[in-house]
Amino acid sequence: MPWEFSIVFLRISRRPAPPHVRFVPVHGGVRGTMTVHLVMRSLPLLLLSVFCLQGDNWPQWRGPGSNGVSTEKNVPAEWSPKKNVAWKTAVPGRGRSSPVVWGDRIFLTTDIEGTKAEGHKPPVHVLNGSPFRHPDSIGADVRHRLVLLCLDRKTGKILWQQTAYEGVVFDERHKAGSYAAPTPVTDGRAVYAYFGSEGFYAYDMDGKLLWKYDPGKIMTVGMGPGTSPVLAGELLILQCDSNDKKSKLVALDRKNGEIAWTTERATEITWSTPMLVEAGGKQELITTANDVVISYDVMTGKERWRGPGVKGNAVPSPVSGNGIVVVSAGYPDKYAWAFRAGGDGRKLWEYTKGTAYVPSPIFYGDYVYLVTDKGLITCLDAATGMVKYEGRRPGPGGQFAGSPVAYDGKILLTNEDGETHVIQAGPEFAVLRTNSVGEPVLASPAIANGTIFIRGRDHLFAIAQ
Repeated sequence: MPWEFSIVFLRISRRPAPPHVRFVPVHGGVRGTMTVHLVMRSLPLLLLSVFCLQGDNWPQWRGPGSNGVSTEKNVPAEWSPKKNVAWKTAVPGRGRSSPVVWGDRIFLTTDIEGTKAEGHKPPVHVLNGSPFRHPDSIGADVRHRLVLLCLDRKTGKILWQQTAYEGVVFDERHKAGSYAAPTPVTDGRAVYAYFGSEGFYAYDMDGKLLWKYDPGKIMTVGMGPGTSPVLAGELLILQCDSNDKKSKLVALDRKNGEIAWTTERATEITWSTPMLVEAGGKQELITTANDVVISYDVMTGKERWRGPGVKGNAVPSPVSGNGIVVVSAGYPDKYAWAFRAGGDGRKLWEYTKGTAYVPSPIFYGDYVYLVTDKGLITCLDAATGMVKYEGRRPGPGGQFAGSPVAYDGKILLTNEDGETHVIQAGPEFAVLRTNSVGEPVLASPAIANGTIFIRGRDHLFAIAQ
């Protein structure tokens, strides 16, 4: 069948999908849609997974299944500034976003600061009825250029760069953050970059602007944007939560940016990225907040159920696997709880230690790994919440901002000094080795085509054997 051949060809050639074929992230991987519907009816799901779950692409925040997990095996576990660095490319500006990869192209956003914005002031935030400004808030007193970069995967050469927005910004950001914190998403036909109040932009693979969307003014308590867009078939979903409680979910048609649906959310401010999960052939979107966890129908935006919040600032993203979803937060309270995908939000278990303020956990195999901002690791049985090990430290110290990724029985945990601890996956804790790129790292790695891509403070590194 021609549709079957198209899929096999894509996996062998590792080229971007032709216009009539696309892939959509779902729980556990990716599957074909649109013209590939006929393949789904004619091929067993397992065989389809063989075609699609090769790990060649890393199209969004935390990869194909939004879990930080790669199915690839020929990936290096050892590197240094002088070993297994295939290339490194200087990246202008600052950013906390991760690279995304499709075929031979890498996409990355960055924030380049400009001249002083005399007279411009951020919004006044209110906390407990009184005006509030976070002591670590900065950034609104200068102009910013928010840029999308495209690099060649094999050489690191910058192929093109487009300025999505230039001017003053609405709200401040944390001094360690960036207005280029959300990770872009790509479907192989276009790349979509989100910069919070400063807009959402779609470009084709050659850098031509296709459309843009203005989400309105999002108040972030002066901490800046954090949530990344989610691709769900024909839809792109943004979680636009604001500390004035004028929060919303917005679904846009990925072809033209037109609004498909909008759902208001009377939740507190969040920075976590919602997660698309699937169970029983149905998809749901899981969102977290301090006060409530809500499941939405992907196609309509209607609420399916709601459950207890994460009892802290919703920064870590949900993780899922084996039909189980885990949500968490780490400040002011440390808390995680689990429920079944496709269910009613009934709690399976909870855990009140070891969670992070910033890094997301990782669900790998039968276990969930929680990581604190100081790098302490806890391994829980995902089905029961039973502790396998607790509060283990991979190194002498350090601060951790990026989220872990995993491949081939290994978990990578990178600290802000640029050191990556390679942790043995499973119920027994072991550090296999520690590597460094010799540069501070605040972003989460990406894995594609046998290569680990690490965004440092000044460079993007390609780690390959």
